[in-house]
Amino acid sequence: MNTTTPRIAIVGGGLGGLTLARVLQVHGIDATLYEADAARYARPSQGGTLDMHPESGQRALREAGLTAEFLAAVRPEGQDMKLFDRHGTLLREETAQEDDMDRPEIDRGTLRDILMDSVDPQTIHWGKYLTKAVPLTGGRHELHFADGTVETCDLLVGADGAWSRVRPLVTDAEPEHSGVNFIEVGITDVDHTQPALAELVGRGSLYALGDNKGIMPQRGGDGRIRTYVALRTPEDWLTTSGIPYDRPDEARAAILTHFTDWAPELTDLIRYCDDTILPRPIMQLPVGLTWQSKPGVTLLGDAAHLMSPFAGAGANLAMLDGAELALAIAESPGNPADAIETYEKAMHERVLPEARTASHHLDLMIAPDGHLRMAALLDQFAAMDAEGPDAGR
Repeated sequence: MNTTTPRIAIVGGGLGGLTLARVLQVHGIDATLYEADAARYARPSQGGTLDMHPESGQRALREAGLTAEFLAAVRPEGQDMKLFDRHGTLLREETAQEDDMDRPEIDRGTLRDILMDSVDPQTIHWGKYLTKAVPLTGGRHELHFADGTVETCDLLVGADGAWSRVRPLVTDAEPEHSGVNFIEVGITDVDHTQPALAELVGRGSLYALGDNKGIMPQRGGDGRIRTYVALRTPEDWLTTSGIPYDRPDEARAAILTHFTDWAPELTDLIRYCDDTILPRPIMQLPVGLTWQSKPGVTLLGDAAHLMSPFAGAGANLAMLDGAELALAIAESPGNPADAIETYEKAMHERVLPEARTASHHLDLMIAPDGHLRMAALLDQFAAMDAEGPDAGR
């Protein structure tokens, strides 16, 4: 390694942090990644399925030298999509070809494993929950962890998600509620346990929308259907609604009271879900958030541009952030200030349209006034059909 390369600390071992560590490694640059989880598999689930976009997530994997591993694991058929209204009427259906690599699906856990396996294991320090980061002179920072240890670095990268402990070093912005809450439910081994629902959902995703609500299941590569129940409700609704998430039978019944006039084949996704029922408030950072570059510190992924999942861009952008920051550091290994400025300028520009899309799609699908704009949604699909396969789905 070049002796002028700064000591780099990455806080957060999600997809963005791992991509950064991997692409730095490809270019012969060392970094230390601090992850709050106690061990690699400390979390029972890493989340649902992701569509990897050619210009972002797939590009990041190319820079990481992991295209072959990615192609061996993706599911092009996961791009299948069905759109229903709340009465169970099918309004639109898309079927992907087996060689369609426009936005193939991959389980988040599988993708994380690919990245994790590619990084030198000595790079990752587990059980390191950052409590605070203190600026020192010359752009250096002192990192304080919950286990009592203190480390210093020349370049600090916050890849630590929505509630980043690094973000306050560059901006006062904090996540705000989007106006929508999710409740996550699921059905394991769905082909055998609920074959009718398996057929309904199909190989990919389903969106059932209406009355400022949604039931949105997606098929995973492990045979599980993960369903996001969306409601436009106040920020505190998940805790004040009285839904007892730890008492599954009561929780299912309580959730179903909000969908009494929906088609039973759709509400069966809730009625027959297993006992893992998770409240998930949908938070976002202000659209168009930017900041002036600060010495020795930057952000990537949700720490930098948290947005709702309605653009399908979050993981892709985090991975591209990691790859682009690594390339900027490799171009200016002895000048982290230049690398940060180059990276942040490009990052702010590419994120803005995606954040606008996420906000627009959220309001289109889970409407603020309670009236689904189905005609507008179908018009948007028609416009994308006219523009071709790269029109921003």
